[in-house]
Amino acid sequence: MDKQKQIKRQNKYVAEKYDRFTATFPKGMKEEYKQHAENKGKSLNGLINDLLKEDIKKDGDTE
Repeated sequence: MDKQKQIKRQNKYVAEKYDRFTATFPKGMKEEYKQHAENKGKSLNGLINDLLKEDIKKDGDTE
């Protein structure tokens, strides 16, 4: 029961603080991309976020 409350609180926090989107990869590439991110010491989500931030900064777009 305590674990369920923790999960509920965590889901509420994520819903309040983060936006979600779904990424679609070519069949079989997800694991390769995930391994690549882990080799860099990041999660796949973290690497995608970092790459997008770098690209925006490079292009001079504002956040």
